[in-house]
Amino acid sequence: MAQKNFYDVLGVSRDASDKEIKTAFRKLAQKYHPDAGGDEQKFKEISEAYETLSDEKKRKEYDQLLMFGGIPGAGGAYAGTGGGAGFDMSDLFSSIFGGAGGGAGSGSGFGGFAQGFGGMGGRAANRPRKGGDLSLTIDVSAEDAFHGTTQKVTYRIASSNERQAINVKVPAGAVDGGQLRFKERGEYGVNGGPRGDLLVTTHVLDHPIFGRKGADVTLKLPISVYEAALGCQIDVPTPAGKTVRLRVPAGTQTGRTFRFKEMGVPDVKHRGRTGALLVTIEVRTPERLGDEERAAFEKLMASDTRSYREKIDRYRAQAKASA
Repeated sequence: MAQKNFYDVLGVSRDASDKEIKTAFRKLAQKYHPDAGGDEQKFKEISEAYETLSDEKKRKEYDQLLMFGGIPGAGGAYAGTGGGAGFDMSDLFSSIFGGAGGGAGSGSGFGGFAQGFGGMGGRAANRPRKGGDLSLTIDVSAEDAFHGTTQKVTYRIASSNERQAINVKVPAGAVDGGQLRFKERGEYGVNGGPRGDLLVTTHVLDHPIFGRKGADVTLKLPISVYEAALGCQIDVPTPAGKTVRLRVPAGTQTGRTFRFKEMGVPDVKHRGRTGALLVTIEVRTPERLGDEERAAFEKLMASDTRSYREKIDRYRAQAKASA
């Protein structure tokens, strides 16, 4: 190893990120840890390398040594310096070989070996630790999100490779990206510690006509240019499966929104509150006209003396006068 530096030991480049360095160390530690039947000397080397490169100050000094021809490899200036200020080796090893349920045990073999890395004694290695949290995502139809539903979900515990099942009660008004936490249904704890939690994220599928803004339900309602000009009444569907009559006033423009209170869905963040149904008008202009329609529109346009672009015309006039 005399010709190798700490970056070579971990198999990373000199510009590797902190995350890349940690990931490389975790993989090598799982492979070479003595309690897992690995090479003790190799394990000491990678631990030594990680101890230096994971600490910002030590890494900077080490890089300077390399730049100016200092000791390039393991066993150099930082060998055996003990736990660095930037991390806790005992916590890291426990998460690798304990919380993740790896092959290495947490008994006397690990504790004794840990004594060689400053402060990583048997008591730290053997203290009870909570298991890691698990997470999964479930698809929920828009209708089920409106009204609530229950799904039976199965998932795998990585440390024991066992499959477990849980009934997930999706509340009425569930939102896309919402999260449900189930206490002590995650990974098993270490040394008698409690289990972690299971986090279930809801992915709400699109609805063919409705949208969502939290507890408010949105609907884009197309109407004809004739209905917009003359006014009309339209029966509009609601998330509850019923209908409500909307009176569209004459002269209604695209983008006008009508609000129906408490016709949305339950607000999962504010118990007892129900959102609104928001109906937004979209005036549709005919793409093709028959001969009679065209003649009628041309006659109407010729007799129309309204100004629809007053602001634009005023701006153009001012720009022309100042030119």
